[in-house]
Amino acid sequence: MKTEIKGTELRELLDRYASEYNVEGFAASDPVQFARRFPDLADREIASLLVSTISWGRRPMILRNAERLLGLLGSEPLHFVLKGDIDSIPEDNIHRTFFGRHLRYYLRGLRELYKRYGTLENFARHIGADAPGEAPAWKIAEELRKVLADANSCCGESLCGPDRCLPSKPSTSALKRLNMALRWLVRRDGIVDPGGWELIGPEKLYIPMDVHVCNTSAALGLLEKAPKTPDRKTTEALTASLREFRPDDPTIYDFALFGLGVNGAVPEIIT
Repeated sequence: MKTEIKGTELRELLDRYASEYNVEGFAASDPVQFARRFPDLADREIASLLVSTISWGRRPMILRNAERLLGLLGSEPLHFVLKGDIDSIPEDNIHRTFFGRHLRYYLRGLRELYKRYGTLENFARHIGADAPGEAPAWKIAEELRKVLADANSCCGESLCGPDRCLPSKPSTSALKRLNMALRWLVRRDGIVDPGGWELIGPEKLYIPMDVHVCNTSAALGLLEKAPKTPDRKTTEALTASLREFRPDDPTIYDFALFGLGVNGAVPEIIT
């Protein structure tokens, strides 16, 4: 028989798993390690955007391919974005359905953005991503898509399929990967996430939502049900539930939900 856990008991469970997984050793097997490599904010932003973009699938594959992706930039993200030969990037498979053409497309847009604003944080400030009531990831995604499209309008290169840089309809997407990048760039507790941004605080972040997080959250009663495809509404609903426990830092529970999911602990806890 299923036993629901609520209130204090649920918070204690989430806090326990968050403490267990929000430890420095976690980074060694997580894509956040690439953001942590760069002391310069612009380098860290670019690495976060690109690595999070290919962060789906098996973790060992993600780490291997992220290493290779950054290697294409000479492991100097900002320098390559501003001065590198973008068109020389080969049309190779970088990660699953993300190819050289997608990386070239993204880099052309980032070149224009960094030439104009210097950092992604300055761009976010310019577009008002920090405005009251604004959800930063969705505002950034909509405006960043425009920058990428404008920068590629004259190159004559088609993406030839799904746009793997950003979702084609960001206003309704869960934006799992961009929310992940923002967690890396905003949260700074001296443990895993390196932070760097001052524009917004961790209280404005949203959980990076995928199917596994969605199913775990529904099993715990944090969501009423798990939709087949998580979307923005699902992300907002889960984050609202987690803000009841930690209004100052709801995405710290990303560590807890990961830990509960990867260990298969949820069935044991709720039955």
